[in-house]
Amino acid sequence: MAYHAALFFGLVRIVNSNELRAKYLAFFAQKDHTVVPSSPLVPGNDPTLLFTNAGMVQFKDVFTGREKRPYTRATSSQRCVRAGGKHNDLENVGYTARHHTFFEMLGNFSFGDYFKKDAIHYAWEFITGKDWLGLDPQRLCVTVYQEDDEAYAIWRDEIGVPVERIIRIGDNKGARYASDNFWSMGDTGPCGPCTEIFYDHDPDGSKGIWGGMPGSPEEDGDRWIEIWNVVFMQYERSKDGTMTPLPKPSVDTGMGLERISAVLQGVHNNYDIDIFVALIAAVAKLANVDPKSSASLKVIADHIRATSFLICDGVMPSNEGRGYVLRRIMRRAIRHGYKLGLDEAFFYKLVAPLAEVMGEAYPELREKQALLEKTIKAEEDSFAITLDKGMKLLDEAIAKLGSEKTIPGDVVFKLYDTYGFPLDLTADIARERELAIDEAGYEREMQAQRERARAASKFGGAEELKHTGEASSFHGYDALTHEAANISAIYRDGKPVASLDAGDEAVIVLDHTPFYAEGGGQVGDRGTLTAGDAKFVVTDTIKVGNGGFGHRGKLESGSLKIGARVSAAVDEALRAATQRNHSATHLLHRALREVLGTHVAQKGSLVDEQRTRFDFSHGAALTADEIKQIEHRVNKAVLANVPVAATLMGYDAAIESGAMALFGEKYGDEVRVLAMGDFSTELCGGTHVTRTGDIGLFKIVSEGGVAAGVRRIEAITGENALAYVGNLESKFKQAADLVRAGRDDLADKIEQVLDRSRQLEKELAALKGKLASAAGSDLVSQAKDIAGVKVLVSKLDGVEAGDLRTLLDQLKNKLGSGIVVLGTASGGKVSLIAGVTADLTGKVKAGELVNVAAQLVGGKGGGRPDMAQAGGTQPENLDAALAAIEPALISKLGS
Repeated sequence: MAYHAALFFGLVRIVNSNELRAKYLAFFAQKDHTVVPSSPLVPGNDPTLLFTNAGMVQFKDVFTGREKRPYTRATSSQRCVRAGGKHNDLENVGYTARHHTFFEMLGNFSFGDYFKKDAIHYAWEFITGKDWLGLDPQRLCVTVYQEDDEAYAIWRDEIGVPVERIIRIGDNKGARYASDNFWSMGDTGPCGPCTEIFYDHDPDGSKGIWGGMPGSPEEDGDRWIEIWNVVFMQYERSKDGTMTPLPKPSVDTGMGLERISAVLQGVHNNYDIDIFVALIAAVAKLANVDPKSSASLKVIADHIRATSFLICDGVMPSNEGRGYVLRRIMRRAIRHGYKLGLDEAFFYKLVAPLAEVMGEAYPELREKQALLEKTIKAEEDSFAITLDKGMKLLDEAIAKLGSEKTIPGDVVFKLYDTYGFPLDLTADIARERELAIDEAGYEREMQAQRERARAASKFGGAEELKHTGEASSFHGYDALTHEAANISAIYRDGKPVASLDAGDEAVIVLDHTPFYAEGGGQVGDRGTLTAGDAKFVVTDTIKVGNGGFGHRGKLESGSLKIGARVSAAVDEALRAATQRNHSATHLLHRALREVLGTHVAQKGSLVDEQRTRFDFSHGAALTADEIKQIEHRVNKAVLANVPVAATLMGYDAAIESGAMALFGEKYGDEVRVLAMGDFSTELCGGTHVTRTGDIGLFKIVSEGGVAAGVRRIEAITGENALAYVGNLESKFKQAADLVRAGRDDLADKIEQVLDRSRQLEKELAALKGKLASAAGSDLVSQAKDIAGVKVLVSKLDGVEAGDLRTLLDQLKNKLGSGIVVLGTASGGKVSLIAGVTADLTGKVKAGELVNVAAQLVGGKGGGRPDMAQAGGTQPENLDAALAAIEPALISKLGS
């Protein structure tokens, strides 16, 4: 009875997941923890992770000491995704009670502040305290690492947990410190023991939930569920396995919001909590099915959360990286909708119900609802085209298996390569049908494709260099020449050499250089290296490893050797043009976010002296008005002529100052922050103009799609933009001269010309109709009698294919009862049409008749019994084709 009262008390006070989340943060705020917002799902400054998959990710550098925060205690509710890479729960989602692609991790953290004693007391107080969750201690047990006597004593002596419910877990994963209760950040680095709290879902066995306590033979069952995990980071592990105590031990705690919600709401399955009940009901309503009827409902409800939050954080569906994982999640959901009979786009309709249940905690769901719906629907529409065909191919392959239980690898690969079916989607379908897939065969096909792609992409040029010598010092931000640069390495055909002679093509590495090496979307500088009579023309500058800058080009005269001192000079005009385009790219990025929305994120760029090419996330083509607004905002910033300033600062300080970083890019501890007044602030290592006015004129010359959810803009600046506008002006004048119009009335004049053209086309069509009618009157007299049926077969010259239908109807009307077959040829193509009056369709079908002729002109056709059309590509055979009609009719009608 004590348990039921406590649980009832908790349920009354915590009725939904939103309240639970708020209560958790409030508890730790009272314990002097700073409430830290959830970081994005795309980890900043950490390319080692595909997605944020745990609450501690945003504090990773704090734990290792590389970063300092103004607090030593923190708490958060971190949104996480596990659907790709090492941490991938995708295939289990929908089939188990607790697997999700998206989930929230409630956490509290200590950075060298409190340790085991306080961490354990906080956990127990929150979980069992009457003012908080109020769970019955009799339904809880805890685990500790086998050797962690300190944690064991705290649970036993201070918390009062009976010893039979304190379970020591040793190295149960085959190696030293490889244990369910020992955590490490990686093979080296911070690590330590952990203690976990488990909850008993079925203490009296009345629910029939199988399973035992952790450490028992039945531990894999669902009865005892981990609800809280406290990691004590107290050691630094070295490469040789040595464990060195950390000077400031820390605490990392995690509790899954969905799991604890299930406990508090009196359910065993996470999909029965309030968030999922609402989402599953929304899916069931769309599919007109019982909410308890299918696992597909759970899959879709889970996947709309991951999909929406990933898009909110700037990920767009694509064929690589994070975008591909998102696409896999979306297509899996769409396929499960297909299983439920949802043949039309439906997934996007779940954004509104999601915003309803989670928008209070995450307002971005409401703010970006229109973007989410548009992006998801676009992906649905795209996949719908191939889903049906792919399913038919898979069904055919499965039908051919017979007694076999494995879908061949080449079929799995074809589904991926041709129809966009990810491997796990095909595996999902196979599992439902109690089949396996040949993953090894699939991988062989994938590897063969990669080899083909590599072979196709090879081109002439220097091999990839692996420079291991000294790094180059870059001076190109402040100067375009350097008079005292020494050659530290020379490479020909990818191999190191000691010297060069006139005519040799090579890559020269300098110890000091003003040349910018290709990076961050900006192309490498061009220019010259000179020493006496030696002149090396640099056609590109590249990074060659170990911090070296390689100057690729050709020695036009003289000779050079390692150690020689050269004068390095960048082509000033090319650099200036490139800088104008690069600076304009930053202004363009800001303008896009202002006009289209903050979902816009850079997906790639290429900047050279000719143009800037900028790829960005957006789900629809830009309108003419949007392009006009973007151009206007950029040019307004150019005209403001504000200074362009670069500042070196720490990464975190840069982000806190408002600088924009690209998710997934790797930045060092010190970063270069480029600011253009208050219009644009970004992390960038490229070269730029001194003031925005140096850009001159900015003009967008093209906009289009390059992938699902990714658009591309190409724009020009400075002299290139002036030349472009001058060319437009010239064409404008040429067009005005052709229609004899002035500058101000050109549009009106062109409209008049078009109106006149349309009128003439109508008059021409009418004349053609009259000619066809006249020709029809003459043709009727050519009809033959075959077995009492009037038959007219004729080749027509000078008659358009589009007029055949009108002429056919006229001839059928004039005959009253009969059969007509007409053919014409023009421009290497044949057009055929056959008509049968209604009283004769029981004897002769127009489709069968027209195909007799179509087969002889290299074509085919079809239609109704009374009218059918066909085409062909062999006009030289038209006479023979029409001649074949009469014998065919004689065989059907008799002579």
